[in-house]
Amino acid sequence: MRSTRRSLLRAGVGTAFLAPARPALAAWPERPVRFVVPLAAGGSVDLLTRQVAERLQPRLGAPVVVENRGGAAGNIGIDLVARAAPDGYTALVASDALTVNPALQPVTWDARRSFVPSVLLCRAPQVLLAHPSLGVRDLGGLLAEAEKREGRLNIASPGNASSGHLAGALMQVMTRGRWTHVPYRGGGPAVSDALAGHVDAIWVTAAPVVPHIRSGALVPLAVSTKERARALPEVPTMAELGYPDFEVTNWEGVLFPAGTPAEVVTGMNAACNAVLEEPTLRARLEEVGFETIGGPPEVLTALIDTNLRRWAGLIRETGIRAD
Repeated sequence: MRSTRRSLLRAGVGTAFLAPARPALAAWPERPVRFVVPLAAGGSVDLLTRQVAERLQPRLGAPVVVENRGGAAGNIGIDLVARAAPDGYTALVASDALTVNPALQPVTWDARRSFVPSVLLCRAPQVLLAHPSLGVRDLGGLLAEAEKREGRLNIASPGNASSGHLAGALMQVMTRGRWTHVPYRGGGPAVSDALAGHVDAIWVTAAPVVPHIRSGALVPLAVSTKERARALPEVPTMAELGYPDFEVTNWEGVLFPAGTPAEVVTGMNAACNAVLEEPTLRARLEEVGFETIGGPPEVLTALIDTNLRRWAGLIRETGIRAD
């Protein structure tokens, strides 16, 4: 968070967004603000959203209500917000689906034109893990074992077109390695089978596997972010290991429907930035692998633009399909 803000301040942008403050639009909010999570309750995005929403109420002076609208790989909830009135009372808590889904299937919304970004809340790296029985301790060892097995080594992910699948596909393109992708229906079953040794390795969001790494049940080989993960400082990045353009993250950000007044967008940005500075929340999130980000809306805008280009190209190149 601090490094992100320092770079923005050096660039001379975003200083108005950094101070905790109520929105400049005095009439907003006069009633509860709805945060739409386009996923089922109980997942990491939902839990994070509820923690942030609870802390936003005293800063905004009105409740923030979390509403889960899962289904169709997130498209139902995303479409609901795209069609909502741009009055500042409905916001989308988006994640990877916003930038992945348009490359997989026709969607009723446009990631750039249907929304106005407000704030990037956090990110979580993907981590490449091997079962101890495989006998590898680094990426080079995994790639050598994959070559030795001539494609029979298997690497799991939480599902087709998940961040874990994208990380594995990007690694396959960059390393020119061969292995078998094993998609699951969710991170829970994938991690369970990885722990049991039913798969050789797995790409998965760091948050649920940090305890298993610390216990030695799974061997970490690399993380997918440009910088080392705060929760796993001993694990090298793919960039450090010779792949400087490798970057895959899970992320969560707040967006409003296009046409929402700028005062609302910046007001929510300021309130969320203040919440993300709370030491107890930041410590709780970082303990399980999330990294708070914040900053001005441009941070989220840049991430969306980059990921739209990156995933469209990778999906075309590899033929990734949705479940």
